[in-house]
Amino acid sequence: MMRHVVAAALLAAIASAAHAQVSDDVVRIGVLTDLSSWGRDNSGPGSVEAARMAVEEFGPTVLGKPIEIVSADHQMKTDVGVQIVRGWFDNSKVDAVVDIPNSGIAIAVHNMVRERNKIALLSGPGASSLTDELCSPNTVHFAYDTYALSKVTASAVIQQGGKSWFFVTADYAFGQQLEKDATRFINEMGGKVLGGVRHPTNTADFSSFALQAQSSKADVVAFANAGQDTDNAIKQSGEFGLVQGGQKLVGLLMFDTDVHAIGLNAAQGTYMTTASYWNMDDKTRAWSKKFFARANVMPTMIHTGVYGSVLHYLKAIKAAGSDDPKAVMAKMRELPIEDTFVHGGKLREDGRVIRDMYLARVKKPSESKEPWDYLDIVKTVKGEDAFRPVSESKCPLLKH
Repeated sequence: MMRHVVAAALLAAIASAAHAQVSDDVVRIGVLTDLSSWGRDNSGPGSVEAARMAVEEFGPTVLGKPIEIVSADHQMKTDVGVQIVRGWFDNSKVDAVVDIPNSGIAIAVHNMVRERNKIALLSGPGASSLTDELCSPNTVHFAYDTYALSKVTASAVIQQGGKSWFFVTADYAFGQQLEKDATRFINEMGGKVLGGVRHPTNTADFSSFALQAQSSKADVVAFANAGQDTDNAIKQSGEFGLVQGGQKLVGLLMFDTDVHAIGLNAAQGTYMTTASYWNMDDKTRAWSKKFFARANVMPTMIHTGVYGSVLHYLKAIKAAGSDDPKAVMAKMRELPIEDTFVHGGKLREDGRVIRDMYLARVKKPSESKEPWDYLDIVKTVKGEDAFRPVSESKCPLLKH
């Protein structure tokens, strides 16, 4: 009888050891970001530091194995991004890819991750199609998306009387999706889109676009772009007197770093929606000041998304006893998401993280009390109200 008990215990121990395993004896996370183009400030080096801070908070090992962060610059070029990730998977044994500002690149990598049975932890791209018709069991969309940005911002501006809209849109997947999503909410709330223009990314001269927006006489000029494109567009629209002429400017995707670049004089009064803000409470302030010492910027929602997604991924590996993607994704969906910036978040089957979003208004210069004190949080919108409901989804992974 004792022999059987010992044998059973031995078998259980062997099975447990076999289960608690890490492929290649290292958990390797690749931060694919923009280190040299128009998204550098809101992602870039800060995303690499945010991933490292998540590892430091979790601990240097998981299941007794080291955690390694690697990074690369996709240069805002899809072919470059795909080539990097292919090399990571084929030669460098990377287990998960993080960040990926630029929706076109993110969609290509998201498809590759599904084919290779790896994991994508996305906080940089915004295209809501990633968790809608393109949804994958291997992708986590952690921070914001075009659906939530459009719904929260457009609803607030229309309620304040901004009925007619004109779009200045970046001509790639993210910008097009953002305009499409915003148009839907504008129409549903009784507003009207009078027109729009599209521009290539990394545009320096927005004068012709600003003049077209001005001549449209729309109540609201909405910028469906990102990074330096948003900064240049809002600055130059200010120079052409759009705000003085009575038009509201709306940044459908804006970050703290954009407000910093534009300056409060030009950006004041602009509405924006964010998944996080550094100056919310004592914990966010403490984390953000530590981040600032390393990155020389206050964290954007992309940075806090990289931090949160990496931390949640490592917790899931520990809980699963393995870095097997299927087991890890199951644990990521099962565990509540808790970190400095997210409380009670939940990963849905379509890959969408359901978390609170915040409607913010840029302060006047006289209202700012310290460096980077740029935003008033006007409203907290519950995740269930901000993101696409299951009833509207085209994702086959969701049970309607």
